[in-house]
Amino acid sequence: MMSPSENNEDDNARALLRRMFNAAIAAAQPSQCVPHHLPEPPKGRLIVIGAGKASAAMARAVEDHWPGSLSGLVMTRYGYRVPCKRIEIVEAAHPVPDQAGQDAAKRILKLVSNLSPNDTVLCLISGGGSALLASPLDGITLEDKQEVNRNLLKSGATISEMNTVRRHLSAIKGGRLAVACHPAKVITLLISDVPGDNPCDIASGPTVGDPSTCEDALAIVYRYGIELPDHIREILESGRGESVKTNDVRLAGIETRMIATPQMALEAAANVARAAGFTPHILGDSIEGEARDVGKVMAGIARQVVLHGQPFKPPCVLLSGGETTVTVRGNGRGGRNVEFLLSLGVALDGMAGIHALAGDTDGVDGLEEIAGAYLAPDTLQRAWELGMHPKDSLDNNDGHRFFQALGDSVITGPTLTNVNDFRAILISMRQ
Repeated sequence: MMSPSENNEDDNARALLRRMFNAAIAAAQPSQCVPHHLPEPPKGRLIVIGAGKASAAMARAVEDHWPGSLSGLVMTRYGYRVPCKRIEIVEAAHPVPDQAGQDAAKRILKLVSNLSPNDTVLCLISGGGSALLASPLDGITLEDKQEVNRNLLKSGATISEMNTVRRHLSAIKGGRLAVACHPAKVITLLISDVPGDNPCDIASGPTVGDPSTCEDALAIVYRYGIELPDHIREILESGRGESVKTNDVRLAGIETRMIATPQMALEAAANVARAAGFTPHILGDSIEGEARDVGKVMAGIARQVVLHGQPFKPPCVLLSGGETTVTVRGNGRGGRNVEFLLSLGVALDGMAGIHALAGDTDGVDGLEEIAGAYLAPDTLQRAWELGMHPKDSLDNNDGHRFFQALGDSVITGPTLTNVNDFRAILISMRQ
């Protein structure tokens, strides 16, 4: 049992970690970052389209600050709707697409057809758009897309690799949406949820040229042993699924503006840590790899800080973002953030003075309506007292069940934005 002073330290650490997480989410709110990037009114019409977990909130920000007339259609994840008066909001499934997403994607393609050079299409894109924009190529059914998505999600492939495959099986991704808008002007506002902030990977790049090829997509399929139906494999092998390339003349003049990124979110969290007397260190905004491996590495760095004051002296906070992966081997309830955190805890083995929070800035870690969790020095001890074995939970990819049982889940509800994963390790003392 913890002493009163230890309880106070734990409460203070949790509160600070949550303030940092909240600051990271707030930095990427569409109401803050959209208005500064709105274009000049066009000679013709303004058509607003988009997809992603933040797209409805982005649409609302456009409506609130646009002086003239506009119309459009934007799709977001179930539960992420924001009321709009002039832009229609459609909800669909994520991370596995559904019929609502397919129907809305077709409507978006129809909405931007037959535009003139005087018209402007404002495209609002954020994380989650890859699943929401479900418009498969001819010969591919929605059921095919659902199967491919499920296989990609459990394969261990990076988000960039998954989206390379998706771009070559879609009638709307990989620059195809921009081509459908031609000859209208296209301006895309992006909230990045991918390591490196590559526009091609955010919602699989519907309005930007794609340098990757069907051959690249096929290599990823082989590398991870991803199962594909024969008729889908033929689309990649024949090159019939080739995406729109960066030198396509129909993409000339397209503007792409990055309005919120993981780095911006980490810097906002760093400001909160600094104000509380902890020196923040941003280790990277695009860290990838197996979540459990990243957890082990971060544990090693934290241990070195505590024992030797290297490479940083405590009190400090280690901040990082990016998108790790989980190769699913068990049948538990998990996500990449709780997988990271459970691996971190196992590696630290109750080391004093280290607290952590890991969560997805969209409020959903894996398939759960749970953003992530807290880790404290006594986490493992409390788990053992409840009859849980942390290593077994990790092996079973059962992070959500583990942290829920301890009352340590972090639940935000829909955040209406998405700038990828957030990880903060708070180190309060040196032994």
